[in-house]
Amino acid sequence: MGQNRFGDDGLTIGELSRRTAVHIETIRYYERIGLLARPPRTPAGHRLFGPESYRTLAFIKRSRELGFGLEDIRTLLSLRNTQAPCKNVRAVAARHLEQVQTKIRDLAKLERVLSKAIAACPNDEHSDCPMLDSLDNGSCQTDTAA
Repeated sequence: MGQNRFGDDGLTIGELSRRTAVHIETIRYYERIGLLARPPRTPAGHRLFGPESYRTLAFIKRSRELGFGLEDIRTLLSLRNTQAPCKNVRAVAARHLEQVQTKIRDLAKLERVLSKAIAACPNDEHSDCPMLDSLDNGSCQTDTAA
């Protein structure tokens, strides 16, 4: 992994943060909740992260970028570490894909409702606004959008 101020024993948390673009507090949080193993410390108390910590943190970051929740990431890490069958990983990913597709449908409904509400607004100087009226009377509901 290269030299750092403590030699070749590992990376400090600051260096790990820089190399992975993950905030230091986030790294500490992942340690606290057990997603990232607690690394050994120097006699001065500094954490020294090794190659496996770097690999795990990069895995967590990529998983978060794909929208996986922390429990799914915990499961994926466990599956990675036990070399579980691919079908087990696929099941986690398929469940997440279903959640993403549901969110996309919900956002599409939201877009239609908001577009309709904005289109109903005359965009003039009158104080009676159809959009405020629809929010007041509940006619601006996403579950009624088709």
